[in-house]
Amino acid sequence: MANIKNRDWKKIEEAISQHRGRGYVLDFSDPEFSEFFDEEFRIEIDDERYQTHGSSKGKRLRGFCEAEHPSVVSRVLRALWKAYEDRPPQPSEYNPIDVEATKAGFFSVIEMLEGDDQNIRTDAFEQFSRNETLSELIAAIERDIAANKPQAALDRLHTYCMKKFRHLLEVRGETVTRDEPLHSRVGRYRKTLVTERNLHETSDRAIKSSISLFEAFNDVRNNKSFAHDNDIITAPEARLIFESISAILRFVKAIDVSAFEE
Repeated sequence: MANIKNRDWKKIEEAISQHRGRGYVLDFSDPEFSEFFDEEFRIEIDDERYQTHGSSKGKRLRGFCEAEHPSVVSRVLRALWKAYEDRPPQPSEYNPIDVEATKAGFFSVIEMLEGDDQNIRTDAFEQFSRNETLSELIAAIERDIAANKPQAALDRLHTYCMKKFRHLLEVRGETVTRDEPLHSRVGRYRKTLVTERNLHETSDRAIKSSISLFEAFNDVRNNKSFAHDNDIITAPEARLIFESISAILRFVKAIDVSAFEE
């Protein structure tokens, strides 16, 4: 969970309410607020677990910020500021804010959330299809990482990767069998990607070399994770594996945005 102190929340509140008062989030209506979270992040912001402070938009946002992992919270806050910049309020609408000072305070909180060395980033994971199982899987990964238990997350990370690369292949008309191993899916994805995009040689090599990483990850999942009755891999090794796999997923997410659209 994100550790947001009252003084930090005041900086967030000043930016999102823009002097309209507590409970406001930019100029979003209630439906627009819910739609923003659903379309941008596949998050149900109306969920009761985000209403620990109340049901107004601002209070739901605070509940969300306190409940979710810092990396998730920082992504949402960045997206909210972008939404503000896409349509800044007119001075006649309500009391104007000191934009630069407000932005500096707002982004100091974001940088605090992103700068904690103890946090493992989970921004590589996306709800790429409307699927309750996928939602629960991502939530479980984020809970394990928020609890600083990367060993516990490895089994679910493997499952996520299996689903992710199956999705990436199927949106391209490829057939994927249930028993096809993860590294084979990654290899096939790499082949389709290089036919679609003019990748730099270095980028292609990075993806190609990751195939062996995913193959080794199969063994870790089967023999060193909580998937079975195993002797569990050490926490530092689990963190290295988690972050290495996440780096590849993050790259794929950035280069293959269309694959996340339904």
